[in-house]
Amino acid sequence: MGGFGQLIGCVFRDRCESRVVVSCLFVLLCSAAKPILAENNPAWTTPLAPFRIADNVYYVGSQELASYLIITSDGNILINANLASSPSQIRTSVEKLGFHWSDTRILLNNQAHFDHMAGAAEVVRETHARNMVMDGDVSVAESGARTDFLFPSPSVPLYAPVHVDRVLHDGDTVVLGNVTLTAHKTAGHTRGCTTWTMRSHIPGEPAGTMRNIVIVGGMSFWSEYHFVPTSMHPESYPGIAQDFQHTFLTLRRLPCDVFLGAHGEYFDLLTKLKRYPKAGPGVFVDPAGYKEFVSDAQNTFEKALAEQQAAAVRR
Repeated sequence: MGGFGQLIGCVFRDRCESRVVVSCLFVLLCSAAKPILAENNPAWTTPLAPFRIADNVYYVGSQELASYLIITSDGNILINANLASSPSQIRTSVEKLGFHWSDTRILLNNQAHFDHMAGAAEVVRETHARNMVMDGDVSVAESGARTDFLFPSPSVPLYAPVHVDRVLHDGDTVVLGNVTLTAHKTAGHTRGCTTWTMRSHIPGEPAGTMRNIVIVGGMSFWSEYHFVPTSMHPESYPGIAQDFQHTFLTLRRLPCDVFLGAHGEYFDLLTKLKRYPKAGPGVFVDPAGYKEFVSDAQNTFEKALAEQQAAAVRR
């Protein structure tokens, strides 16, 4: 579920203090038998006033479930439809910014779990946007999560199936008008988990200065994720450990100035917003925070993998 935002706050540092690295999120995710669902996390549905991140990038999600509006010369791109109840909130945010919901031409996502995809069918129905999904998550989206590798599980609630108009592959670009986004397959959390990158100018910076924007898909896992086959259970899916390892390698190589993600707490959204009224969109320029986030997640994964490998040998 995109890292389950209700737990994410444990793992990342408080930017008002000196650097604090805590890994309790992933410990909890690896040990929790039943992740807490959206109805137990008000931040997933609490509205947040929309705001500008870059010249053509706006935040239109809730306090915790991130959704991004990308403005182009030929219509708009929406990243993440979120919960089944989210489209109305996202639409309200889009219209508060002065844009037209009907101008949404393309729908993208970070991953096919319900907290990022359950609203997709409604967004497509209302806007007729073309729905584009990374290979690995296509059947999950089109089956409403019934082909998720964890199904059946309370961790992956079902949602309305949504047709996929374009199957994306690692490194594919999505071009609309004057905007190009690149899809990076960062699998493991889901088979088609996707990190998006693009370049844009940040308001307040010198004209012509372009920044690298990274929207991280997710790297978390919990007790139902099995990286090592044993006599009691197989891998969650063949090659899942290798996918996670490739994801960290990919993320480490990406140039990042503006750090964003599928969940607000990935990039300390609410903390940064406290500085936004004075500092403006530049608060999201955070290459150090990005590197720390990836490093912490990789360290936690490697520890869990080593523990599973040791447990498999003991059996």
